[in-house]
Amino acid sequence: MMTVDISFWEMTWQERHEAANKEGLTLLFDKPKEYTSARIVNIVKKFLDVNKAGHSGTLDPKASGLMVVCTGKKTKTLNELLGCDKEYEGIIVIGSKTKSYDTETEIYDECDISHITRSDIDSAVQELTGEISQVPPMFSAVKHKGRPLYKMARKGQEIEIKPRIVNVKEFEITSVTGNEIGFRVLCTKGTYIRSLANDLGEKLKTGGYLKELRRTMVGSFSVKDAFDVEEFIEKNKEQRFPENENSGK
Repeated sequence: MMTVDISFWEMTWQERHEAANKEGLTLLFDKPKEYTSARIVNIVKKFLDVNKAGHSGTLDPKASGLMVVCTGKKTKTLNELLGCDKEYEGIIVIGSKTKSYDTETEIYDECDISHITRSDIDSAVQELTGEISQVPPMFSAVKHKGRPLYKMARKGQEIEIKPRIVNVKEFEITSVTGNEIGFRVLCTKGTYIRSLANDLGEKLKTGGYLKELRRTMVGSFSVKDAFDVEEFIEKNKEQRFPENENSGK
């Protein structure tokens, strides 16, 4: 069973540094919006002075929520974490489309949704629950002949992407307010929530895109137990350089 190092703040900074580099640490972070996944890993490396660190799966810059970062020998558990189920919550907007399936690109098509009922939404969700065939978005890190699709998409290039079988184990609608649908999803590795938002829009024949996304769980790890990134930075900075605490730096 993988465990989080709950005694992290009970150690001195030097002890944390040594543990992170030798046996390794498993650290949970609540990634803020606009931070890249790589930035979170770099923060761990910088503020614990660690050479080896990695994360349990990329979270888009526009998404927030749980990231699991492992250091030292604990990086060997990352493959196991990458294969874990993940839980998300967020908001899907129906009646509009974007090329990226989220807010990264502008809306290019809109339609009336006044005829859409809660029953219509529930039926579409049911069709998108379980093992489904899903096409990754063009604006994704999936590679085609060694090139990430998002780089091709930003140049206006489009290619045919092969669908994948993924398992949406749970797809729950938590709220419907106007054109915004609140949801919670539990899914397997490789599921794109942006594609799920687009697919929901296609099922309803209205179009749809992902407005908000937050990852709440990775396997048995919960965002409720995660570090605040800024607090992590400040505490490690203060404890590593206590003489600068009152220097205004």
